[in-house]
Amino acid sequence: MIGRLLDGVPARALILLGVLLVLAIAAPLFASDYLLTVLILIFYFAYVGQAWNIMMGFAGQLSLGHALYVGLGAYTAAALFVHFGIGPWIGLLVGVPIAVVAGAFIGFLAFRFRVGGVYFAILTIAVAEFARVGFDHLGWTAGSSGLFLPVKQYSGNDLWMLRGLPVMFYYLLLAATVAAFIACRMLLKSRIGYFWLAIREDEQAARAAGIDTFRYKMIAVVISAGMTAFAGVVYAFYYNNLFPEQVFHISRSIEIILAPIVGGVGTLFGPVLGAFILTGLAELLTGALAVIGVDIPGAKQVFYGICLLFVIVALPDGVWPWLARRLKLTERRE
Repeated sequence: MIGRLLDGVPARALILLGVLLVLAIAAPLFASDYLLTVLILIFYFAYVGQAWNIMMGFAGQLSLGHALYVGLGAYTAAALFVHFGIGPWIGLLVGVPIAVVAGAFIGFLAFRFRVGGVYFAILTIAVAEFARVGFDHLGWTAGSSGLFLPVKQYSGNDLWMLRGLPVMFYYLLLAATVAAFIACRMLLKSRIGYFWLAIREDEQAARAAGIDTFRYKMIAVVISAGMTAFAGVVYAFYYNNLFPEQVFHISRSIEIILAPIVGGVGTLFGPVLGAFILTGLAELLTGALAVIGVDIPGAKQVFYGICLLFVIVALPDGVWPWLARRLKLTERRE
């Protein structure tokens, strides 16, 4: 299994990944509270970017409503915790299936009736908007007034209840990102991964070759939805408050997809690199504006747009494929 996982990977790529992992593990030892908060945000977007990448980068299905799965996971676990005192890991066992069912519902509607491309993207936006409106009027989750999780001061960390210091959430998201990276590598090297790539490149040709495109696109959707729901649970217990207008809004979905687009759609390390570039530079911009005392509404969104425009024009494949070629980190081909 390990040999298959590492098959074709250059030694220098493995060394680089090892060094980066060691630095990430050691980061809380020297990072300030602010830097640690930024790193938590980076790994959050790296993880959800990997989850979205399975659907779009591997199987070629564009989703612009992935905030739906974040919200379903977040609200399910948070509501169970607030109303019944059920821990987030038990809530996760409920939230993930709900997100999977929602993803399967969208996938069935789209793939059974051959809805694809931009129309599939519009469908994902529509369902996420329906969820936003629904949760806005759902009294059990406090509607538009917001659902607030009880907060207590902890001197230590309670991983089971996800109550504690930011460093706990940092290591949790770091572990989730590493696990997602490995899982995506395993999926790409599996039979399912090869079928996904065939569907992404030419669905009609894949169907003619005997691939059950409906089945394998459904698999991509439910895996992506389930993984994203986990990020929603962590989001809820880290921020301790949920508002439908924030959680389900299309801007949240756009933020999810920016990292893999900038880093490189369909690549393994692209979502991670894209999250570091976008979030890191955006926080530097925010800090610089604060230092000089300038307040520009929407400055971060404008910055995201400039980055996206630059990548589309100069590096249409993303930053990571270009950087990998420069550093000679591309996989060996037999």
